[in-house]
Amino acid sequence: MKSGIAVVAAICLAACGNDRVAAPDTPPQPAPLKSGYAFLQPQTQALQDDDFANPSFLWVDRGEALFQEADGITDACSDCHAEGARSLASAAAHYPQIDQESGRLVNIEGRINLCRERYQDRPPLTYESDDLLALTAYVAHLARGEPVSVDIEGAAADWYSRGEDYFHTRRGQFNLACTQCHDENWGKKLRGDTISQGHGTGFPAYRLEWQTLGSLHRRLSDCDAGVRAEPRALGSDDYLAVELYLARRAEGLAIETPGVRR
Repeated sequence: MKSGIAVVAAICLAACGNDRVAAPDTPPQPAPLKSGYAFLQPQTQALQDDDFANPSFLWVDRGEALFQEADGITDACSDCHAEGARSLASAAAHYPQIDQESGRLVNIEGRINLCRERYQDRPPLTYESDDLLALTAYVAHLARGEPVSVDIEGAAADWYSRGEDYFHTRRGQFNLACTQCHDENWGKKLRGDTISQGHGTGFPAYRLEWQTLGSLHRRLSDCDAGVRAEPRALGSDDYLAVELYLARRAEGLAIETPGVRR
């Protein structure tokens, strides 16, 4: 407990000064790269490892059913992706990415909603709804074990820069930047927790604190609230940009969706 308090004090003292923590010329790479899984208690790791006990699979199974579901008017997702798992086996490892038609950055949730609107004549699903979480978890699970690799060139470059800037900017009443925890103090104790490197490779994930499945954007929102900053809307451009930055920062780590987190 004392070590956790010491870390909080050190971070808060370091927060005094300019609004932005200087970013390096290249993406920060904590060495060695470690998934959030590495910082979990053994019993939580065991829960993630057991596909029968991992509660996230309730959403994966629901997502698989929704993927096969047609409404009698429009096709099911599986009608386009006829090979199912094989056709999407590594897709999630390469998101977020630029949608060529709109020129905008989309994550898996965004791609699912674009497919619904463009090809199924269905309305988009609400961010953080159980159906969207389920479909996202299913698609991401298909890429489990695939190394993260995203494109930050061309139209994605500005998004990446925006996400990098967000990660290094101090905010909230605590005047803290993401980098101060996840680059400078990972592995140290913060009260009862161990600070992770902040990678999103397990999301959507079942978080014990939430007692439900949640998206990476929900986790980012919680982090902002934790430093007493105003959270962005789930699915916002800022959080999409941060998601791209985090994916690049985690390049080479394996997708582990559906994860379990504290």
